[in-house]
Amino acid sequence: MAVSLSGVSVVLLPGTGSDDDYVYRAFCGALHALGAVVVTPTPEPTRLVDGYRQALDDAARQAPIAVGGVSLGAAVATSWALTHPTDAVAVLAGLPAWTGAPDDATAALAARYSANVLRRDGLGSAISQMRESSPAWLATELTRSWVGQWPALPDAMDAAASYVAPTAQELTGLTVPMGVAAATDDPIHPLEVALEWASAAPMAALRTFTLEQLGADPGVLGASCVAALVDL
Repeated sequence: MAVSLSGVSVVLLPGTGSDDDYVYRAFCGALHALGAVVVTPTPEPTRLVDGYRQALDDAARQAPIAVGGVSLGAAVATSWALTHPTDAVAVLAGLPAWTGAPDDATAALAARYSANVLRRDGLGSAISQMRESSPAWLATELTRSWVGQWPALPDAMDAAASYVAPTAQELTGLTVPMGVAAATDDPIHPLEVALEWASAAPMAALRTFTLEQLGADPGVLGASCVAALVDL
C-alpha cells in the first residue's frame, strides 16, 4: 500500500441526506483492520459543507489525517486534500457523484427534487414516497437519517446539489494516494465518474461492487476503497 494508516485518524464524511451512522458502518471494519482511527462527524444540515470542512480542519490540528466519504462527502474530502497537501495522507472516495460543476448530474437532480418534495409535502409524506421508489435497505437508512436532519434537511440537499466537486484537471494535482470505489449499476453515482476520478489522479485505483452487494453489507464500500488503496 502507498501509505500506512496504522494509528492515523481517518475522517469520513456522509453523503447527501445520509449520516455518520452509515458512513461509520461502511468504513469501520476495513479501517480498524489496518489499525486506523475512524472519525465520522455528524452532519450539520444548516451548514453542511462548512461543517464538513471545519471537522476536517479540527481533526488535522494534531497530525496529518486521511480523509474520505461517500458521494458529496467524498467530493468535499477530496477538495480539502487538494488544498491541504501537507495535512492529508490519503483519500478514500466512495461513490463520487460528479466531477466539477453538478449541472445536470443525476445525484444533484435527485437532491433538488427531494428538497422540493420535503418542502411541499412534509417529512412524513416525503419519506413514504422515497420508500416506494427505493430499495428496502436504502429506504431504511434514509428514513433514519432524514428524520435526524429535519427540518433543515431541504436546505442541506440544496447545498449539496450546488457543490462544485474537483475537476479532472484539479484531480491531476492530488499529491496523496486515493482509493476510489463505485457500484457498477448505480445510476445516481455513475461508474464513469469514478473512472474519471481514478484516471485523473496521479496515484489512484478503483474497485467496484454491485448495489445488491452494498445493500447486503455496507462494509463492502469501505472495503473496496481500502482495497483500491492497497492496489497502489
